[in-house]
Amino acid sequence: MVGETTSVTLLLKAWSGGNQEALGYLTPRVYVELRRMAAKYMAKERSGDTLQATALVHEVFIRLVEVDNVS
Repeated sequence: MVGETTSVTLLLKAWSGGNQEALGYLTPRVYVELRRMAAKYMAKERSGDTLQATALVHEVFIRLVEVDNVS
């Protein structure tokens, strides 16, 4: 069973096994961490760059969700 207390690894395995409900639990957990990492990364970039951390996270997440055969 997939739930809020399930680890990210188990959620990834469940999702790769076809459990779409797992993606619903996985998304908010991964999003928060990716957003934190992107903000830290973007803070090191030039101040004139137009790419924001949130846009970077959205791009990464879209690429992750569209990946076939995740194991």
